Amino acid sequence: MTATASGYGAWALITGGSEGVGAAFARQLAAQGVSSVLVARKAEALAQTAAEVRGLGAQARTVQADLTQGIEDVLAATQDLDLGLLVLNAGANSYGHDFVDGDLDQHRGVVDLNVTAAMGLLHAVGGRLKARGRGGILVVGSMAGYVGQERISVYAAAKAFQRILTEGLWLELRPHGVDVLHLVLGLTRTPAMERAGLRLDGAADPEDVAREGLEQLAHGPVHHVGGHQRSAGHLSGFPRDEVVAGHADMLRRLYS
Repeated sequence: MTATASGYGAWALITGGSEGVGAAFARQLAAQGVSSVLVARKAEALAQTAAEVRGLGAQARTVQADLTQGIEDVLAATQDLDLGLLVLNAGANSYGHDFVDGDLDQHRGVVDLNVTAAMGLLHAVGGRLKARGRGGILVVGSMAGYVGQERISVYAAAKAFQRILTEGLWLELRPHGVDVLHLVLGLTRTPAMERAGLRLDGAADPEDVAREGLEQLAHGPVHHVGGHQRSAGHLSGFPRDEVVAGHADMLRRLYS
């Protein structure tokens, strides 16, 4: 499949498309002549990004939706379109608390967004692209999905689930002309990370992240933004007690 996003089709569906990396994807795609269906919860931010897309000469539709409540409205908004690309970017850590001390329903919300909604969209759009015989799926992941962590244990587990599912989809869909990529992000200068109070010194720029993701989409199943493969390999290693405890110590020093 061509590295030019317009080769997938005229429209892309972007969840978490109102700001940060999602909005950057929409702008990058618009510059290539690809229109976007933008999905997010914040109406004002959605409208702003849609205006930017239109200003670049592409079309934009917006769907204000909480994906934890269902995906029906999102799918309905794409039924009449030449949809060729799915970008799953929604899934910021929405609840950072120790697991046993946190509210279980809030933890379930993290799973509903990162696992249940993601599965539904991948199933529906993946099937559509398979039948079509071409397309692309890009799932935005996180380095958090490589190791258990305090306060974000459910989020980290959900991101690990996404990566393994995406790898399986890559195997299943590549014989049918559909490119699949899990794009693993490290620290990135997004509004969500700013709201979380993270130190963003040296953080990646969302525009660079989106550009790199689109360039690598045809080269799945996994790509690490900024060359973090070595770190991912270390975090996947053994013995697990040393890896998990050592990573936790590093984070405490970094954010203390």
